[in-house]
Order: sequence, then structure tokens, then C-alpha cells
Amino acid sequence: MPPTATVERPSNVSESLARGRLGVPSVIFFVLSAAAPLTVVAGVVTTGYGVIGVTGIPLAFLVIAAVLALFSVGYVAMSRRVANAGAFYAYISRGLGRPAGVGAAWVALIAYNALQVGLYGTIGIAAEPVLDRFFGITPAWWAVALVAWAMVAVLGMLRVDINGMVLAALLIAEIAVILVFDLGQLSHPAEGGVSLAALSPENLFVPGVGALLVLATTGFVGFESSVVFSEETKDPKRTVPLATYLSVVIIAALYALSSWSMTVATGPDRIVAEAGEQSVGLIFNLAGAHLGDTAVAIGQALFLTSVLAAMISFHNTTARYAFALGRERVLPAVFGRTAPRSGAPRAASLAQTVLGLVVILLYAANGWDPVVKLFFWGGTAGGFGVLLLIATTSIAVIAFFARGAAPETLWRRVIAPGLATVALLVIVWLAVANFADLLGVAPDSPLRWAIPAAYPVAALLGVLWALVLRGSRPDTYARIGLGAESAATAALPVPRTGGGTTTEAEARR
Repeated sequence: MPPTATVERPSNVSESLARGRLGVPSVIFFVLSAAAPLTVVAGVVTTGYGVIGVTGIPLAFLVIAAVLALFSVGYVAMSRRVANAGAFYAYISRGLGRPAGVGAAWVALIAYNALQVGLYGTIGIAAEPVLDRFFGITPAWWAVALVAWAMVAVLGMLRVDINGMVLAALLIAEIAVILVFDLGQLSHPAEGGVSLAALSPENLFVPGVGALLVLATTGFVGFESSVVFSEETKDPKRTVPLATYLSVVIIAALYALSSWSMTVATGPDRIVAEAGEQSVGLIFNLAGAHLGDTAVAIGQALFLTSVLAAMISFHNTTARYAFALGRERVLPAVFGRTAPRSGAPRAASLAQTVLGLVVILLYAANGWDPVVKLFFWGGTAGGFGVLLLIATTSIAVIAFFARGAAPETLWRRVIAPGLATVALLVIVWLAVANFADLLGVAPDSPLRWAIPAAYPVAALLGVLWALVLRGSRPDTYARIGLGAESAATAALPVPRTGGGTTTEAEARR
């Protein structure tokens, strides 16, 4: 009897996440919570006006929304054939090959971890006015961060639908208060009339446009996570497309409206100066002037919960990336195991928790600025990494369908992803050229090149690791990008060329 090649089968708790627990609303709540509407409006938008000094932010959100809508056409088409918590990693593996997929995984881990831990830098600022108003205390930022860290750690180990319910409650209230603030700003225009000047195209085609577009892209980070939760949805083929498109539309409308209404309330010619002077406080000061102190108190409380909701969402997303890599043995197998009762990615979640604790203690011990050097720089670095992943995935979608992997319309497999790819590559180029403006540092600052250069270095290391796996552990290499299919596929023997048998997964290398 000829020998049969076998692949080590993972334990029964490492093959897949808990299935059938999320519907379209729950996935949208995860996506929008990662986008953190009030955090973006109060923090990112005001910082963008003040640091970049360009008034075209509302239009930038609409431009990025159009590009991401084009990207989503091929993205969701591919999602019907590939359900994997690794999302970008899995898609790039299937489209551009396993080495490119592992390189993308390394980029994703850095980007999402930067976004996740960066939020710990702003939770103290968000909590300060709330704790002072209601309890008369102003604890150190790191003390508040540690409390938030503990809450996220506990929730990360619970069932994903429980996290979804928590996010739903926080998000609905958050969006409601943003819309109330917007109404207050639009009903009290600074110059006696509602100005559309901020929506003029001439405000977009200015020096620093690359920084502006990356800032807008950062506001959408999280929209892609609809695919990350595809294994846990009730009907992935219906849930993922609906959640993706609805999320892009909702995010674009909310951010464009809010960033434009700020210019109406301050006057388009004053928004940059006011944002530079008041920073995060701008939106709350406007609310106080137009809506009263109660509205400010509610808004500040929801700003705090917005940051917390984003932490929960990014923790879940990042943990699932690590889980996907552990399940396929690209990372140590322990990361591919789930908790027996909750179905949560246990080891991956704990790793996220440990990293968050280390970062908080490191910044606290050294007295580093948590807002600029952790929240703003971390969010900027993470947003740029996700932009690189989106651009690469758009290319991978074209390659996937070009090989005849699955029948699809010309619009979905070539035209829409092709247009998106061109637009995304232009945005990446502009981002690199304007990275100093994005960070608010001098053009000769080492950070201007160090942050964007970290990603190609990480990608190269990932590619090299994949090549090592191909030579030393071909069974592991064969699983890359297969997701929950990997265990079953790896165990199916098929005839070897020249005699004997091999696994189907090996045959597909």
C-alpha cells in the first residue's frame, strides 16, 4: 500500500470560530464601532484641521468613500468564495500567492495593533471631563487606560455576539449625539448663512492632499472587518456584502456632514485656527454654545464610550487575524485555539491584552505624550498600513478572478477593482510624499520615513518566513490562506504525480 502524506490536524477547538452568531446589524455594529464615529469627529477631524491646515476634509471623506465603494465590488465578490477571519491575508494569499499573503499578514498585525494600542493614549483625555464633572476627580491618563484595558480584556474572552450587543448600545447613542451636534452647528452658522465653501473641489487639490486623503482613509478603517467576522455570521454570502456597503455609506455620510457642519459653525476661514487652538474640545465647545451644558455632558460621556467601543472592536479584529495565522500554523499553533464555551480566539485575545498592558506601562513610566505620540501617531501609522493592505488586496482580487478561480461579471472581476487599484495606488504615493504633513513633524524628521518604511520591511520578513515554511514545513505552507477549510482539506489524500498520494492542499500549491 503506497505511503500517504498527512498533515497534523489541529484540535477541534482550533478549526473555526463560533458560527451563526452574527447577523447584518451585529456586523455593522462591529464595523462602525471600529470606525469610532465620535472619536473620529471629535478627535481625528479636529486634529486634521488643526495639524494639516486644509479645509477639504469633508470632500476627502466623499472621495475616499467612492474609492472604497469601487474596491468593495471585487472585495465582496471574492468574499463569496473565501470566508476567512484573516480577510486581507487570506485574499492576498489566494490572489497573489502564499508568500505575499504572509507578508500582508505581518503588515496587518502591525497596523491593527498600532490602531488598537493607540486608543489607550486618548482614553484618559476622553475620560477627564466626564470624571471631573460627575465625580470631581482627574486621575492620571494611564490609570483610566488600565481600567479600560481590563474591560476590553474581559470582553475579548466572551462570546462575539455579547461584544456585538455592547457595541450596539454604545454606537446608537453615539451616532444620535453626533447628529444632534451637527444640527446645532448647522442651525447657528457663523456668518449668518450656511456656507458650502468647504465642499469646493479647490480645497482638495492643494499641497498636503496626500495627508488629507490618508486622514480620511483612517476614518474608514474598520469597514473591511465585515469579512473578518464572516466565519461567525449566519449567512456570509448575504451578510458580508450588505454590511460592507452599508458601512461605507453610513461612515461617509456621517463624517462628511459632521466635518462640514463644523466649518459652518466656525466659518470656513476660521476652522483651521479654531481647531488648532481648541483641538478635541472644539466640537464640545460649539455644542455648549448652541445646545447648552447638558448636551456637552452627554457628548463628553459618549466620546468616552466611543473610544472604549473602538478598543473592543479593534481588539476583536486583531485577535482574529492572529487566530487565522495560528490556525494555519503561520504563527504558533496556540494562537489558533478558541475558548471551548465562548468560541473566542483565546490565546490571540490574551496576546492583545498583554501587548496593551506593556504599552500603557511603557508610556506611563517614560512620561511620553499619550495623545500625540500614542493616539495620533499610532492611528496614523495603523491607518497607512490598512491603506497599503487595501491597495494590495485590490490587486489580489483581479489576479484571483483572472485565473478563472470562479465565474464573475466583468464589472466585479476587472473594471471596478481595476479602477479602485489605480486610485488607491495614487493615494498611497501621495501619502508617502506628504507623510511629514500627516504627522505634523518637520520634513527632515526620521519619523517621516521610519513609519512608512516599517511596512515594506515587515512584508519582506513575512515573505521570507513563507519561503522558509515552503522548504521546511510544506504541510504548513499548503494551509496558508485556506482558513477553516485547512484542516479538512489537509487530510484529503489525492494521487501524487509519479505514484503515491499527497493531500489536496499540497496539490493546490
